[in-house]
Amino acid sequence: MGKTMCYKILSDHLLEGNLRAGETITIKIDQTLTQDATGTMAYLQFEAMGLDKVKNELAVSYVDHNTVQVGFENFDDHEYLRTVANNKGVVFSRAGNGICHQVHLERFALPGKTLVGSDSHTPTAGGVGSFAMGAGGLDVALAMAGVGYTMVAPKVVNIVLKGKLRPFVSAKDIILSVLSHFGVNGNVNKVFEYTGEGVKTLSVPERATITNMGAECGVTTSLFPSDEVTYSFLKGQGREEGWKALSADEDAEYDDVLEIDLSSLVPLASCPHSPGNIATVESLKGMKINQVLIGSCTNSSYYDLRKVAKILEGKTIPPTVSLGIAPGSRAVLEMIASDGTLSTLLKAGARILESACGFCIGNHQSPGTDGVSLRTNNRNFEGRSGTKSAKVYLVSPETAAWSALMGEFRDPRESQSDIESVKYTDSFIVDDSMFIFPSDKGEEIKRGPNIGAPPSNVPLTDVISGSCWIKVGDKITTDHIMPAGQYLKYRSNIPRYSQVVFLPCDSDFASRAAALRDKGEGGFIVAGNSYGQGSSREHAAICPMYLGVKAVVAVSIERIHQANLCNFGILPLLFDNKEDYDKIEMGDKLKLESTFSSLEKGKFILKDETKGVEIPLTLFATDVQKKTLLKGGRLNEIKEDA
Repeated sequence: MGKTMCYKILSDHLLEGNLRAGETITIKIDQTLTQDATGTMAYLQFEAMGLDKVKNELAVSYVDHNTVQVGFENFDDHEYLRTVANNKGVVFSRAGNGICHQVHLERFALPGKTLVGSDSHTPTAGGVGSFAMGAGGLDVALAMAGVGYTMVAPKVVNIVLKGKLRPFVSAKDIILSVLSHFGVNGNVNKVFEYTGEGVKTLSVPERATITNMGAECGVTTSLFPSDEVTYSFLKGQGREEGWKALSADEDAEYDDVLEIDLSSLVPLASCPHSPGNIATVESLKGMKINQVLIGSCTNSSYYDLRKVAKILEGKTIPPTVSLGIAPGSRAVLEMIASDGTLSTLLKAGARILESACGFCIGNHQSPGTDGVSLRTNNRNFEGRSGTKSAKVYLVSPETAAWSALMGEFRDPRESQSDIESVKYTDSFIVDDSMFIFPSDKGEEIKRGPNIGAPPSNVPLTDVISGSCWIKVGDKITTDHIMPAGQYLKYRSNIPRYSQVVFLPCDSDFASRAAALRDKGEGGFIVAGNSYGQGSSREHAAICPMYLGVKAVVAVSIERIHQANLCNFGILPLLFDNKEDYDKIEMGDKLKLESTFSSLEKGKFILKDETKGVEIPLTLFATDVQKKTLLKGGRLNEIKEDA
């Protein structure tokens, strides 16, 4: 039996375990990336290991989230990141160089390489055949230290692409179609692998849009084969020496198969407040809009912006619409400036935003009260934009541009623009002047007053007594647990950032939890389905741990968040019977007994002493993670091993 592309790469990097779906394995990691919102803690954790230099092939630190630099905290964090990078042998990408995923795709990602990044959209690099995964900062720090990455060997889903996209239908519509089929949960420990004759019709930027948003399905990563299209892209970047052909064997067997006829697709949209809430653009026709934002790591390539400019050419957006466009990298900005595209965008009334994450993470460009915002990014969780009452729809660049001109939701196929004249090019401007490559001299690490030490947990106790500190419903995202936007600048200051835990859900949670912690009570979080979906931010585990949370009891927990909970010593527990979720209320007195033996067996009994009921639970952890939980987290393990 032949191998999938996924299992070829995993086999080449296997360090420990049996390479069978569902088995725990450890693999070698070639490349790592961090961004400034998660990177500060990752490098503080790396420093805590006491190593002089990173040990993996390539480590890159990007500044792309907090580039607005309001207050001293952002700039101080960036100085810490710049100096620790130089000191430890890490490539540093300065603010303004672009969004980590777009830039890494352009300058570093290679077929067959493994990559972990402290950002959930790291799978973007799967567009060139890299096995790229999002992870918590501590896992990335360990990879930089040369420690293998432990994961569950995934099931592999073959998504067969047939035919060719019609004009005004784009790669964004492909991944939205995939989301409509698989949804945003229930895909833990799966990999999407794209095959079929339709693959060769898609450029690398289009492939990267698809692999980027595979993260919204909750899969480990997504992969496109490395073929002549990949070679042309890398050659245009001056990196063809790193190319190799890589694809699944013809007789490879898959765990599931989905066929998509590209010629049958129509423009789609993700409706509020979930990327998986899919509707046709035609069905939304006529809905008035206030704001359109084009960019983010999902749709900010030169090819995307050229098509946007063709639709906007010679026209002006109405005064009722605010249009912002953020090129994905400085190289993309240089290219649109050199060929007249930038002038076309400006004449149409667009505001050119910095090449950064910006609006996608709610760091600026928040909509107005009850506003309707069309965006080309990848997430539309409630309140993520910075305005809780806003309605955010995720669409393709083509739909965004045409709707901006019309002032309302409109199908871009109505446009008379000659969009077919916009041809994809592999002729790129290559400019690495905004990278700082580490020197042999090193540099003293600068630490502003906002830079704190990474907190650690206490070892597991045999009895955990406490209460239900909060009960939340389904699809609670890491944005609900740890809001971003204006609070991003506190990511390196855990005591301060912990003051906003669960702020969008319960404004009193943090103060209530801190008071109970100080009285010696342990906290339980009770949650519904798909708890912890969204970004890789490990702060959604660190800050609850700092407040005294001991366990999360949920119907289901998403992959990256589950790993982060284990890394910081919080028990990830699942209801054996999902109906038991309804039995627990906030404030109920809860107890776990004989946790040491329960941990070993993977089965717990939760006693709700208020209700007088016992609830069976299953530990959602591998054998390796069980040892971590027993110690109270990875940092405690590292200190013991030092």
